[in-house]
Amino acid sequence: MEATENTTNELILRIEEKYAKMSKGQRRLADYVRANYDKAVFLTAAKLGETVGVSESTVVRFAIQLGYKGYPGFQKALEELVRTRLNSIQRMEVTYGRISQSEILETVLQSDIERIKETLNVVDHKAFNLAIDTILEAERIYVIGIRSCAPLASFFAFYLNLLCENVTVVNTNSSSEIFEQLIRINEKDVIIGISFPRYSMRTLKALEFASNRKAKVITLTDSIHSPMNLYSSCNLIARSDIASIVDSLVAPLSVINALVVALCMKKRKEVVSTLETLEEIWGEYQVYSGDELNPVATSFPAELDGEEEEKAET
Repeated sequence: MEATENTTNELILRIEEKYAKMSKGQRRLADYVRANYDKAVFLTAAKLGETVGVSESTVVRFAIQLGYKGYPGFQKALEELVRTRLNSIQRMEVTYGRISQSEILETVLQSDIERIKETLNVVDHKAFNLAIDTILEAERIYVIGIRSCAPLASFFAFYLNLLCENVTVVNTNSSSEIFEQLIRINEKDVIIGISFPRYSMRTLKALEFASNRKAKVITLTDSIHSPMNLYSSCNLIARSDIASIVDSLVAPLSVINALVVALCMKKRKEVVSTLETLEEIWGEYQVYSGDELNPVATSFPAELDGEEEEKAET
């Protein structure tokens, strides 16, 4: 089950409230947006006006009448509407309907670059620093991410485990398992919830459960309006792609990387000691010697090379 998918969007509510007082041209805009928000989100003010048959200034006045700071604010609201309403098939049609096969690589990479740039502009540095301090002070750290966010949770927890004690990736196979794993969470602990559209109800319930038990809650999500922020006192915002069959999680991963680096800098001595110990263990138990390829070796194992040399000598 996904949170917010069936709820009425703020933009639609504003349109319904203002509709009776709109001019004829503005009503045409309102009707078009409600019926074609997946297309309108990609249009400039001029193009939207041309599509509907009104002037660009009418489009701007329409946005302002709805309570937004010009067309850019209205377009952000449109993006939020698309996030919550498009299913995977619709997102694929929107994305691949706009670009040709030859443009896919460049378009996707450029989109990821833009998401990182947007994240850099909106991320709250105070929240970032608060997250670092909260993690360092916690007795136990829980990380939860479901479906496409699960790899982010596992990645983050892998490095947290090298830096901190008592790190748990919450297993999310069922709702009951989630609560069983969180049964001992308390005010000395922290839970880090990672969720992007379409938002996960199970993640939201886990954060609610932790919050009710006075645990600190950190969220990594895409918007200040995300339902994940209901129970969080520390909100990290990272942009994700609004219209793609694949959830673009490059920007969230960059934020996680920044958190790991910041934590390493705070615990530099401990990190060095841990890595030195791990290197000794890896060497003693040959953890990597049989698992990594030697770039200067031949394609044959050492044992086979020896056999070939013996044959050559005889």
